[in-house]
Amino acid sequence: MQEALPKMQELTGRELTWHFIGRLQANKTRAVAENFAWVHTIDRLKIAERLSSQRPYHAPALNVCLQLHVGGEASKGGVESDGIRELANQVRTLPGLRLRGLMCMPPAESEVARQRQWFRETRQVFDYLNEHGFGLDTLSMGTSADFEAAIAEGATMVRIGTAIFGPRDTPAPDRR
Repeated sequence: MQEALPKMQELTGRELTWHFIGRLQANKTRAVAENFAWVHTIDRLKIAERLSSQRPYHAPALNVCLQLHVGGEASKGGVESDGIRELANQVRTLPGLRLRGLMCMPPAESEVARQRQWFRETRQVFDYLNEHGFGLDTLSMGTSADFEAAIAEGATMVRIGTAIFGPRDTPAPDRR
């Protein structure tokens, strides 16, 4: 959020669609609801409810993807596959949101077959939700390191910032 808002100000007046990707804390939902067109990382109802209620009345519904937790990494967010249908049912009723699809952030894998496994799992959950009437149209999966495997498994959006902008300087986490 701290990086995005100044960039948005610099680029005011251009026809850009802003996507929020990353863990979203409750105290940041208002800024996201007011400034972004998409949120790819919905993983709990509380965040979805806050985004819906804080979306400006004059703005179109905020496009959202539910983040599916794949790969078992404790450091990554997301909803387990056995809870995704319940969250999808709850989110699709919120007036300020439009449930568009699923997103995943699988473990880093160098082997294409392993990469595809995580994306296939996400696509299967996506297909399952659509078989139950959700009408989803977005599979946000894949990064600069694995987008080819994601596309092979049905991704409709890939996140290739590193390939375009280069690696980011990220500060070490504060361990106090």
